[in-house]
Formats: sequence, structure tokens, C-alpha cells
Amino acid sequence: MLGLLASTAVLYLWGLGRSGWANAYYSAAVQAGAQSWKAFFFGSFDASNFITVDKSPAFLWPMELSARVFGLSSWSVLVPQALEGVAAVGLLYLAVRRWSGPAAGLLAGLVLALTPVAALMFRFDNPDALLTLLFVAGAYAVIRAVEHGSTRWLVLAGTIVGFAFLAKMLQSLLVVPAFALVYLVAAPGSPLRRIRQLLLAGVAMVVAAGWWVAVVELWPKGSRPFIGGSQTNSVLELMFGYNGFGRLTGDETGSVGAGPQGTNGRWGPTGLGRLFNSSFGGQISWLLPAALVLAVVLLAVTFRRPRTDRTRAAAILWGGWLLVTGLALSLAQGIIHPYYTVALGPPIGALVGIGTVALWARRQAPWARFSLAGVVGLTAWWASRLLERTPRWHAGLSTVVLVLGISAAVLIAASAWSRPPAAAAVAAAALAATLLGPVTYTWATVQTPHAGALPIAGPAVTAGLGPGATAPGRFVLPGGNGGRRIPFGRGGGLPGVPFGGAPGNRRGGGSLGGGGGGIGGILNATTPSPALTAKLDQDAGAYQWVAAVVSANQAAGYQLATDRPVMAIGGFNGTDPAPTLAQFQRLVEEGRVHWFVAQGRGFGPVGADTAASITSWVERNYRPQVVDGTTIYDLSPRGVTQV
Repeated sequence: MLGLLASTAVLYLWGLGRSGWANAYYSAAVQAGAQSWKAFFFGSFDASNFITVDKSPAFLWPMELSARVFGLSSWSVLVPQALEGVAAVGLLYLAVRRWSGPAAGLLAGLVLALTPVAALMFRFDNPDALLTLLFVAGAYAVIRAVEHGSTRWLVLAGTIVGFAFLAKMLQSLLVVPAFALVYLVAAPGSPLRRIRQLLLAGVAMVVAAGWWVAVVELWPKGSRPFIGGSQTNSVLELMFGYNGFGRLTGDETGSVGAGPQGTNGRWGPTGLGRLFNSSFGGQISWLLPAALVLAVVLLAVTFRRPRTDRTRAAAILWGGWLLVTGLALSLAQGIIHPYYTVALGPPIGALVGIGTVALWARRQAPWARFSLAGVVGLTAWWASRLLERTPRWHAGLSTVVLVLGISAAVLIAASAWSRPPAAAAVAAAALAATLLGPVTYTWATVQTPHAGALPIAGPAVTAGLGPGATAPGRFVLPGGNGGRRIPFGRGGGLPGVPFGGAPGNRRGGGSLGGGGGGIGGILNATTPSPALTAKLDQDAGAYQWVAAVVSANQAAGYQLATDRPVMAIGGFNGTDPAPTLAQFQRLVEEGRVHWFVAQGRGFGPVGADTAASITSWVERNYRPQVVDGTTIYDLSPRGVTQV
């Protein structure tokens, strides 16, 4: 276990600073929370508390505390995320070991640590790292509760899930059906007692999640930041709409809206094959078929056992988690990104660990031997198919994996391998065949800097977008985009979705490489030049916001460069109605905003949304200045256009 944890720590911490600010949008929020306790509590994007990020704030808190202690840097932001990954691997080991032994726990932890999307998210500053850790912690608490019918442990599980809600809202509830079902089925005690205990855990979950929601909703709107991602300045709207049911139905007011709603979702083809397609497959699906098969096998062989049988309980817990979350991600018609699949890593690892060790221990029985051989062969075949999607990267690796996997499967099926040396050799061959693919993708992920809003795990092929990338200068939207190819570049936008304005100076480029602007420029935050930064810093202490920029993702670059609050007009997408034109005009008149940076007009129809009206008003009334290719406007009286 110590070796596993140490190796995971090295894997997740190695070269971590290469990603810079990673997702600059959230790094800017960390900067704000490190400067202002009010921003810390609300999850504000800026220390002057104009607008919040479009998520609940708990995932920011570890990073913000780190930045307060060690100062703001790439390492102080990203190290807490990496340590959350190490903790998730350790907790998964402990959870699986309790019922299935240390070998199963080690294999489960190893699978999670080497999952490409896990290596991506535990080295990045998105909400999914803390969410995944809390999911595993909740599962561990449920396991302890099931063992003795413990109300205390079950209430703790509910509390953990409630806190997970504060990390990523309604996605946290996807594990609840599995947690509740396994306790209802496998815990000791009468049915009425188990139901009563589950109700108590439900109350604990609501309280753990609801206290923050209640405070924010009851707080006078005039003295707190606008709730980013909402259209009515309401956290309830955010949690049920943009970050809630809208993700399932596609009805997301204020979202980017990648494409027209049809038989597929706006973010690519939906359906049971989504997790295996070119966008999602290389992130998570390497051992997904094996996990599904092993879950069915475990349920089948324990069908006639007592109600409280722990192997069956484990299959219900991890299999239910995998099934519900996997179906939600597969069928959702709203915004779904490939990195969301990191939530599937723990149940896949657990089922592979539990099922593999259980079948190997029973390999004297033909059914167990043939089942295990089939799982190894299936996994190797699917890994070879995934590797074929990156033919220019380690050509021939897919053939090696397939041959090794088939050979190991045949050897397993042919003999029970009772002698330890021979058994160890066959087991090692099977392990290599099943893990070689994800190991290489994970190593490529660790070696590649990642930045922007849509990171992708895997090798940097063609345009640097990993699996599913096409020719240079082309980008396939997460989810497959229905096969449509969308050009990207500086200032480029989605077809039919205007995104005007100067692109500013974009350097680096993170996962995109070369510094392209991505979808409407939202993938990478702007990095202003030293001359532009110095210009914005002039008299900065006299203003509440050193500048105003449409879209928080673009504002993030300026805020991180100047280390001063920047007003993000319209929130992340530039589509939130904050501020209104009248509110912005009043703030300018009061001398609270110094500069306006002409980054763009958001994702709404130009001329119809709030961001566009503010941009037009500034352009009509203030003189433009160009600094290193970026147009800025001085909103002080000296910058007014003379008529």
C-alpha cells in the first residue's frame, strides 16, 4: 500500500508546474479566495466579489487555503489536487480491502491511479478531483455502515455526499442510489430499521449540502456577488438548471450550446456507446468492459448466498455506482465533457480488483478460469482498438497488447496454474496486457502540459487534443460533435455563434499547443504582454476593478497577471446578465472600473445580450488604445470620446 501511494504521489506530482495555471478560470478564483474571505465563502471569481464561478465553492477551498499558506503559484494551486488523488487511491484500497482482501485493494487502487482521466484531473484544478475523493470516502463510510448496521457511519456517508454537493452540485447525487440500495439490501437489522437509518442519512446529506445554499439564498443580493452561471442571480437556479437537470435534458439557459438539438445532444452523440467513442474512450473505457462483465459474474455467483453476503454487497455498491453514473453521462443531452468520466474510475478499479482476485482464487473451477480468460481477452482486444485510434503514436503497440492479451487468455483457460512461479508469470502477463494501454496513455498525460477549459488525457496527437483529434487546425467537440469538424484558431468561434473583438496576446497553449483560441477563445485564457500588464496596473489602487473583460475565462488571464480584481462581464460564457448596461454605467461613473479590454462579445447573439450592449456602449463613448495588439479603453474621464 505504501508503495502504491508513494508511486501515485510521484506520478501526480511529477512536473506539475508545467501546466502553469491549468484552468486559469478557477486559478483566478483561488487567487480571489486567497485575498478575500468573502470571496472564499461564495466562490467569487474576483476579490472584489462581483461574480462567482459557475460552481459551488467547496472544491476551491483546499486550493485557496494552500494559496493563503504558501502564496499563490501553480504549485500551491495544483498540489492539493494531486494529494486528493493520492488520498482517493488510498481510500479505495482501504474500502476494497475490508471485504475482498489486500490483493484486490491494491489492484483497485492501481487501476484508479493509472486511469488516464484520473491522472489528468488529479493534476488539474477542476472540481472533479475533490468530487471523486469524496465519492470514494462516502463509499468507504457506507461499507463500514453495512458491516454492523451502523447509523453513525451511514450518517457520515450522507454528510460526505452532502459536502460533495458543494463541490459539483447535482452530479454528487449520482452515487446515492447505489449507496442506498446496498445498505437496504445487505445491512443487518430489520427492513424498518434500515429505512429509518437511510432517512437519517438523507437528512444529514441535505443539511451538509443545504446550509451553504440557504445562506447564499437568504443573503441580500445587493451585498453578495452575482451567482455565475445563473440568469436570475439564484443559486437554486444554478443547481437545478445549468448545473443540474439542464445537463441531462440539454435545456441550459446561458450555456454555450455547441450545436442544434436533434436526435443527439448538443455536445455530441448520446447513447450507450458514448463512453467508448473517440472523445471518451481513451479517457476511461480501457477496463470498462471488464468491470461490467465482472460485476455481472459476481452477482451471478453470489445470487443464492445470504442477504448480507459481502461480495454481492460489493458488486451492488460499485456496480450500482458505475451503472447510474455511466448511464447519466451516456444519455445526457446537455454539456458533458470527457473529463467528467473520472467519477467512473473508482468503481471500475474496485470491480476489476474484486472480480479478478475472486476468479483467480477459484481458477481450479473451469467456469472461473474461462470467465477470467474472457475478461483478459476482451480487455486486450478493446485496448488494441483504442490504441489504433492514435496510429502515429507508438505504432505497433496495439498489436503487442492484442497478442499478449490473447496469449495470456489462452494460458489462463488452458490450466489452473497451481505452481506459484508459473501462476505468477501468467498473472503478470495478463496484468501487462490489460494495463499496458492505459499506462501509456497515462504517461503521455503526465508528460503533457494541460491548460484551458477542456483538457483531454492521452497522447498529444495531431493538434494536441488527444484521442479524437483530427487534422491540424480542426477540433472535434467533446462528445464527438456528431462527426462535424470545427475550425479553431485565434478569435475563432462556433459556427453561427459570433465572438468578436481582439484576441489579445495568447501564449503557450497548454493542451492545445501553439496557443490557439479554441472554441470562441474559451479554451485558453489570455496571457497579456508585460507592456499591457503595466498599462493596466497604472493607478490600479484607486479602482475596485482594474479592468472589465467579457467572459470570466478571458478575464482570468488579466487578473492573474495583474494580481488585482478584474470584472468578468457575463460570467464564464459572457451570457450571464451581470452587470446590466445601467449597472455598468453607474460603476464607471462612480470611478470603480478603470479599463475595458475588448476581448469579445460573449456567446450570445451580438447586439442582443448584455455583454454586447456594454461593449457597444464603451466603443461609442471611449477612445480605443492598442497595446501589443490588444484594444483597451480608459473608462476614466480622460478616456471619454470628445464630440
